[in-house]
Amino acid sequence: MRIKPFTLFVLFLISLSSHAGEVNVAVAANFNGPMQKIAQAFELATGHKTVIAYGTVGKFYAQIKNGAPFDLLISSDQDTPNRLEQDGLAIAEGRFTYAIGKLVLWSPRPGFVDDQGSVLEQEEFKHLAIANPKVAVYGESAIKVLDNLGLAERLQSRFVLGENITQTYQFVATGNAELGFIAWSQIYEEGHAIPGSYWLVPQNQYPRLRQDAVLLTRGKDNAAAKDLLAFLGSETARQIIHSYGYEL
Repeated sequence: MRIKPFTLFVLFLISLSSHAGEVNVAVAANFNGPMQKIAQAFELATGHKTVIAYGTVGKFYAQIKNGAPFDLLISSDQDTPNRLEQDGLAIAEGRFTYAIGKLVLWSPRPGFVDDQGSVLEQEEFKHLAIANPKVAVYGESAIKVLDNLGLAERLQSRFVLGENITQTYQFVATGNAELGFIAWSQIYEEGHAIPGSYWLVPQNQYPRLRQDAVLLTRGKDNAAAKDLLAFLGSETARQIIHSYGYEL
C-alpha cells in the first residue's frame, strides 16, 4: 500500500511530538529579535518548545544563583557564564561565543545624530538614554565610550537609565529621550537600519562584546536544552544572527 505524502508528514510530526521536550532559556535583551526567529526555526525543526525570558545578564545571574528554573543562558557577555561556571551553576562543555554585539548611538529623528557622534558634545538634547551599567553590559559599554570621549561626568545629569536595553530603546523610540546608546541589532535587520539617524560606535571605543551561550546545571539532562545550544551554532541560526548585524 502506498502512503500519501501528507500522511508521511503527519507521521513525522507525531514522531517529533513524541520525543519533544521543553527548554527554559534566559536570553539577553539585545538578542530579542534574532531569538524569536531562531526559536521558531528550532521548534519547527525539532518539535521542542522554548520558554523564553528576556532581561539583563546581571539580573539573570542573581536569579540563577537563587534557583531560577532556567536550563540555558544566552548571555550578552562572557563574564556571566564564566562566573556561573565557577559557582558550579553552568557546564563549561559546549559553551561558545554565538555573536559579537555592536553599540550604536541612535535617534528616531533623521539628521539629528551625525556619523561621528559629535552630537554628544553639543547642547541640543536634554536626555540621553543608556541601559543601567550596573546590570547591563551594553550600558557599561556606553559609559566606557563616554569616558573615552571625556563626556561621562558632563552628561551624567542627562542620563535616562533603562532597566535593560529593550527599555532603553523604548525611551528613545517614544521620545522620552532624544537619543540613546542601544544595541545595533535593535535598529538593523536584513541589510539596513530603521528610519532615524545613528552613529555606529567604533569597536575600539569599548570592550569587544563577545556574547556566550552556556548550558546551566539545571539543564544538563534536558535534551531540548542541549539541542537548542547546538542549534544556536547551526547555519540556520548563524544566518539569522548575521541578518541583525552581529559579527560571528
